[in-house]
Amino acid sequence: MLLNFNERKSIRNAFGKALLEAGRNNPNVVVLDADLACSTQTAMFAKEFPNRFFDIGISEQDMIATAAGLASVGKIPFAASFAMFATGRPYDQIRNAVCYPEFNVKIIGTHGGVTVGEDGASHQALEDISLMRGIPNMSVIVPADCRECEQVIKFAAENYGPMYIRIPRTNVCDIFDDNYEFDFCKVKVIEEGTDVTVITNGETLAEVIRAGEILKKEGYSVQILHVPVVKPLDDATIIEKAKQTKFVITVENHSIIGGLGSAVCETLSYYYPMPVVRFGVNDTFGQSGKWDELLDYYGLNAEKLAKNIKKQIDRYRLVK
Repeated sequence: MLLNFNERKSIRNAFGKALLEAGRNNPNVVVLDADLACSTQTAMFAKEFPNRFFDIGISEQDMIATAAGLASVGKIPFAASFAMFATGRPYDQIRNAVCYPEFNVKIIGTHGGVTVGEDGASHQALEDISLMRGIPNMSVIVPADCRECEQVIKFAAENYGPMYIRIPRTNVCDIFDDNYEFDFCKVKVIEEGTDVTVITNGETLAEVIRAGEILKKEGYSVQILHVPVVKPLDDATIIEKAKQTKFVITVENHSIIGGLGSAVCETLSYYYPMPVVRFGVNDTFGQSGKWDELLDYYGLNAEKLAKNIKKQIDRYRLVK
């Protein structure tokens, strides 16, 4: 791993470059945006391929319906907007015009989670993963760093089916080296451990890794799983690794309802019942503030996670 908290890169920029590369490799790749091309970084694609770029304006429902139409004639549409607007406003179109006919539309939600920051609750998508994973035929992917994001976009362009890809507004640490390969079907084991299995994805992966390092110095053993694909979930690896520890913790920059934590609970309750503690946003809206202050407020930065994971380990040590 290459984790360096002192150096962060724009994952939106990585997305824009990967999308441009996909367009160069395949003339059927087209891009749609909802008047946010500079923020989502689809402007790179628009500059090189103006005839394959469609700014639909502030009309996300039209954007998704148009993407479905383009997919119906063999194009590979990538439709991008803020996660709140890419999933919430056009939910009906995503469900009925994309997923029901299983059209090859890729929806990119940027600015996911509380780390949107000062834009506040109206722009902070905390329900988007829940919305998307509940629709039949939809895959849900949450990359953790720039390298993984690039590979996810390449994968999306080369593989058929509706997909929702969520990336944050904030810059992210490099986590994976040049040898990393995104695997749509497999969970990535970041660290082996015996006290607890911590399951996460997206930008909170870096925070969990750092929390694990803090706890290791204090004599705790934290197993860390990165789950970039929330749906379809790699049940087998989650069950296998969960069996090696006393309990599971999930961490996500999302509501604890309906997201990664819920997916893990559903799997374990059916196949291998055991305690699961969910860390995320506790059934509330976000608020305005600096991204790092909001991570701290909601208990999602490395220091708060280390403190709270330690409490849970100590609790289960007493129980066992």
